[in-house]
Amino acid sequence: MPFPRFPDITGPAWPQGGRETLTPSKLHYYAGIMRMKNSRGTKITSLSNSGIAELLAVAADSAKMPLQKALRRASRKAFLWPEEAAALVRGNRPLTDLPGVGPTLSRIIRGWIEHPPEVPNPPEIRKRFLTVVEARRALAKQPAWSARLTGDLQMHTQWSDGSGSIEEMARAGSERGYQFIAITDHSKGLKIAGGINEEQLRGQAEEIDAVNARLRSDGSSLRVLKSIELNLSPSGDGDMDSGALKSLDLVLGCFHSALRKKEDQTDRYIAALRNPNIHILGHPRGRIYNFRLGLNADWKRIFDTAAELDKAVEIDGYPDRQDLSLDLLKLAKQSGCRISFGTDAHDPAQLRFMDFSLAAAALAGVNPEKILNFMTSDELLTWAAGVRNR
Repeated sequence: MPFPRFPDITGPAWPQGGRETLTPSKLHYYAGIMRMKNSRGTKITSLSNSGIAELLAVAADSAKMPLQKALRRASRKAFLWPEEAAALVRGNRPLTDLPGVGPTLSRIIRGWIEHPPEVPNPPEIRKRFLTVVEARRALAKQPAWSARLTGDLQMHTQWSDGSGSIEEMARAGSERGYQFIAITDHSKGLKIAGGINEEQLRGQAEEIDAVNARLRSDGSSLRVLKSIELNLSPSGDGDMDSGALKSLDLVLGCFHSALRKKEDQTDRYIAALRNPNIHILGHPRGRIYNFRLGLNADWKRIFDTAAELDKAVEIDGYPDRQDLSLDLLKLAKQSGCRISFGTDAHDPAQLRFMDFSLAAAALAGVNPEKILNFMTSDELLTWAAGVRNR
């Protein structure tokens, strides 16, 4: 993709087509050209954080290490900046207050804000990701969505690849006013993420029972649900004994392999939905911002099948995932299938990622009656039992 050209700039143009390797000194030079046009006073524009994220990602394509790494990291971090970078410049506050922004990137981003280049249309691998500012703006317009939220149905603990304990995650959920959280540590086939086996799952269940007892004694109404992120093969089969899975309150099934195939993958999704152990199909497409596009499939057929079986598809709210995306959520809405929200949190602070799931559903116009996270804990468990007994 060609680099964006800054309009009406006297001097050398921004490098085109990736022909010139960017170094910190060259980036400072191009940012300086932009500031030269600013001698009559600073004009602060409304360049959004999403636009800055794309400019950072594009610049990274032709940068050398370690600048390339810094640009890519900042591109991802831009989606979590708590306010628009342009607002900081307007308020004469340092951009280094933003996560992932050091002095070098601060000067570059300030130049973009003061003299905005044309932001290129993102490629599919970076398209349809909300910033936290956009998500919160959408939720502020529809406050009823946040008010109806009762829980979070995907998170990880120290039992697999998370850093928080079950009780720490539960206490954080209780502080958010939740009725339930589901502990969905990885299953044994995903060894890279510390997946747990059947014996460990039984041990975890005992810990969950103990945590629930302490929560009740403390007057908390939150219930920790026993669940798992079941690793699915491309054929839709899980990697855990069915008997162990039946002891759980619900099961989240996810694909973690063969995620870069270009051919249609509809059959694997249909097989997963028809797997009797599965309640929710997690992070369905398998996309990751600027890293993996995810799979292609006949999504209407998949969502129709989920509706037929009364199963749910997930909006994974982890910022790099945001999966399902808005375009697919609109198809899911038409099919009338159930929707699950999961933050994919790996520590208590990441429960805040729920804003991404909520906002995506609100913007797509999903029917609130189809959202699992708007149910009471009793309603959720009744639904899960019904799916299992179909």
